[in-house]
Amino acid sequence: MANLQIRNMPDTLHDRLRRYARESNSTMRAVALNAIERELARWEWQKRLAQRPETDLGVDAAALLEEERSRRDSEIG
Repeated sequence: MANLQIRNMPDTLHDRLRRYARESNSTMRAVALNAIERELARWEWQKRLAQRPETDLGVDAAALLEEERSRRDSEIG
């Protein structure tokens, strides 16, 4: 298994990481690995999304959202 060392981490970031780990009943290692994994998954998802072709809805997406919200609000109210 490979190792990663982070040098010159700002004290404030280190303190936040330590506090988060403590409040999450976890280790700093587990919190850091989880954060790295989430960030890489987000980056990979964005790359896949960017490769997809654009979809022409024929209507402005904001208009569709507004129409759906209005319909939903009229059903609730």
